[in-house]
Amino acid sequence: MNAVDGPVRLFQDLVAQVPEIVQPVIVVLAGAVPFLEGEGAGAIGVVGGIHPVVAGLAAATGNFLSVLAVVLLSSRARTMAMAGRAPLAEPPAEPESKGRRRFRRWVVRFGVPGASVLGPLAIPTQFTSAMLVAAGTPRGRVLLWQAVAIVLWTTLATAAAWALLTAVTG
Repeated sequence: MNAVDGPVRLFQDLVAQVPEIVQPVIVVLAGAVPFLEGEGAGAIGVVGGIHPVVAGLAAATGNFLSVLAVVLLSSRARTMAMAGRAPLAEPPAEPESKGRRRFRRWVVRFGVPGASVLGPLAIPTQFTSAMLVAAGTPRGRVLLWQAVAIVLWTTLATAAAWALLTAVTG
């Protein structure tokens, strides 16, 4: 038994106390949490002993459902804010965070697909989605590219977690 086996087995025993049908639901909920998202939730599911495919699907589902909610809410808010509003002069510039500056550069350089796929390297997908919708990008386009990014990153992270866990625990 190596240094990783003990904590992993303890965590898996803890997860095993939850009914099997509920385990993926917990991963779905974890996937909806910004900064944890599909990548972290998939890895947690794998370490918890859930089959990697089930963990990845549950994590991606939770992440996408939270992005869907953000897109629908922010789209509605943008529509309400823009309704009946005359064009105004540029608002005073607020200092931008480092993540927002990086995101803005990616949108300019790579468009919506690039910002969606590269966005998780800087900020959570929920934030990326809200910023794209606020900028006027159509909801369907945001949802399509966020889904591609979520599937890509969740698959990579879940597979990496599975491979690492398999290599370490044998």
